[in-house]
Amino acid sequence: MTQPRIRTQGLVVGLVAAGLGVLLPAAPLAAADGAQGCALAPEELEAAGARIRAITIDNQNIFAVDTPEEDKALFHLMNRLHVMTRPEVVRNQLLFDEGDAYQAQAVEESGRILRRTNYLYEARIEVVYCDTEAVDLVVHTRDVWTLKPGFSVSRSGGENRVGLDLEDQNFLGTGSTLRFSRSVDEERRSSEIGFSDANFGGRWIAVDAAVADNSDGHLAAFSLARPFYSLDTRRALGGRVLDERREDQVYALGDEIGRYRHDIEYLNLFIGRSAGLRDGWVQRWIAGAVYDQREFANVNDSLDPALVPEDRKLVYPYIEYQLIEDDFLRTENLDQIQRVEDVRLGADVRVGLGLISSGLGADRSGVSFHARASWGQGDPLTHLWSFATSATGRIEDTELRNAVFGGTARWYFRQSERWLLFASLHADVGVELDLDNPIEIGGDDGLRGYPLRYQRGERRAQFTIEQRYFTDYYLWRLFRVGGAVFFDAGRVWGDDPFGSENLGLLRDVGFGLRLGSTRSSIGKMIHIDVAFPLDGDDSIDSVQFLVEGKRSF
Repeated sequence: MTQPRIRTQGLVVGLVAAGLGVLLPAAPLAAADGAQGCALAPEELEAAGARIRAITIDNQNIFAVDTPEEDKALFHLMNRLHVMTRPEVVRNQLLFDEGDAYQAQAVEESGRILRRTNYLYEARIEVVYCDTEAVDLVVHTRDVWTLKPGFSVSRSGGENRVGLDLEDQNFLGTGSTLRFSRSVDEERRSSEIGFSDANFGGRWIAVDAAVADNSDGHLAAFSLARPFYSLDTRRALGGRVLDERREDQVYALGDEIGRYRHDIEYLNLFIGRSAGLRDGWVQRWIAGAVYDQREFANVNDSLDPALVPEDRKLVYPYIEYQLIEDDFLRTENLDQIQRVEDVRLGADVRVGLGLISSGLGADRSGVSFHARASWGQGDPLTHLWSFATSATGRIEDTELRNAVFGGTARWYFRQSERWLLFASLHADVGVELDLDNPIEIGGDDGLRGYPLRYQRGERRAQFTIEQRYFTDYYLWRLFRVGGAVFFDAGRVWGDDPFGSENLGLLRDVGFGLRLGSTRSSIGKMIHIDVAFPLDGDDSIDSVQFLVEGKRSF
């Protein structure tokens, strides 16, 4: 008798909140980088040939202790313990230098690059002086606390995770990440050390290395690349190697029913060329080669042998084409709380083909393909749509294998500065899927009232509607606070090779608290949700409590 009441209350709250939000004033759009302190328009400076005369790096510490609100003993201590980002680390990520001709596009993109880092909470670039000959710029940034020692506990989809971490995402102020972790979750125990830097030595060289000793195997991964770090970058080169052994779990209705061992040997080398940014568009060509060997074995005879994935060895050269449009807007209170967000409206299309050949050592011949496209439409002040489509798979003997075709539509309706209605629809269609690449739905895929990997099939559809509220409350001067009321629905179709019963449409309602971290790199958003499943089998708890860190609302 309680489920219908929960369902009605959740939907009514969402509708009432939506109605109230329409009556309130609209939210302001964030100002563009470089637009603050100059009477001349960017196009006027460019037409006059003005050059950048001076660049000043104004990097602020975590807390503004010179203000009454943050003049606290604890905040003074954290500032003293924190190693500030070195000015050259910020400067080395700018796409312009003193003496260069002023280009508004380079200033805007540099701001986006800085805002993508984990160790800066905010970044903006201000013109503090300009005339037809000279432009002076100040780069304003503010650090966050990046040293993460401690113990963490989270719960999602009915499963608990425990971790012990020691990680610094801005080691000695260099922008590098150094990490050690020890974690225990529903799948494995793991100890890992790693290092990464997206701009190693200030030369736009990306490095990522990790070594892990797990209860079910090991991991050794290394990548080194000089990527397309900006829209106008002309060349790219790099590679990635992975050697991993792990045990993958098979679930039915949220319960583990068996395991298989998964050994991976992977190598990808690539080189890329581009003519750079021209008339707002970028075209790129990438050529490379992949070696991808996967071997599988039953663990303690826990599965029927027919349910263990088949070994495969794919070796192929590939080529990829990219078409990218330079079209971004800035806003706030969309997927973050009172934080500048860079919204892509322009198209981003990537299509690749690979020729799998037994003559190169593969265990089969065929064609691999991957494609994805994303674009946006609208205005963050009113209605905003974002769309994405994707296709991956192989063609073997003229037949599709392990192919997945998917699409996502996301809608944002700005009701006011504080209220926003969000909805998303996602669908996938699989064809002759490999057993290690199932289409699943559950707590780890956004169906918040259900366990992890609750259902499996060949096709999937999922819908979410969420009424969001952004407060101006600043909890302990550490977290921006928001809230949400949500409704999720989804289902899978087709046979599950592992034999679990298909329960049809699954729905849940719930509410949650959002804490946007402003002082730490430990996740941009902490989700604390209470979800009520409305369907499913009798083994599901009537209330699901979820605490997890995510990148967005």
